[in-house]
Amino acid sequence: MTWENPSATRRQQILRATRTVAVVGASPNPARASNFVATYLLASTGYDVYFVNPNVTEILGRPVHKTLADLPVVPDLVDVFRRREDLDGVLDEVLALDGVRTFWTQFGLLDEAVARRAEAAGLEVVMDRCLKVEHARFHGGLHIAGFDTGVISSRRRGR
Repeated sequence: MTWENPSATRRQQILRATRTVAVVGASPNPARASNFVATYLLASTGYDVYFVNPNVTEILGRPVHKTLADLPVVPDLVDVFRRREDLDGVLDEVLALDGVRTFWTQFGLLDEAVARRAEAAGLEVVMDRCLKVEHARFHGGLHIAGFDTGVISSRRRGR
């Protein structure tokens, strides 16, 4: 039996219950997906966002922590922007903390063995999904199927 992500309804519930997010592998480079997602999370959500990257000290004017253990809080959700071969090690860091509820990996990051190990440890797992896209989908920026809802429209009123 292959591993599957939680349903759209469950992903929405996860995001609604989340208050703190740690972005592991956050980059100061605006051309990187992690920077784009971090910018969105800071500007468009009510989440407390923390960055983890051992190679930089500041991203988007915020301090960056070397490891998850260095964070001043235990995040509800850990959003991972690392290579697939790094997922086991990141999960080890997550499991060393008491209180993380969700292990989330970005587009292109899917490892069924890691997902099963995380679930066996009691974590919710979402893989190969963009936190920004999912948040926007559930908060009026995108339709549940992923396309524009028309919330912002060039259509004139009355037509």
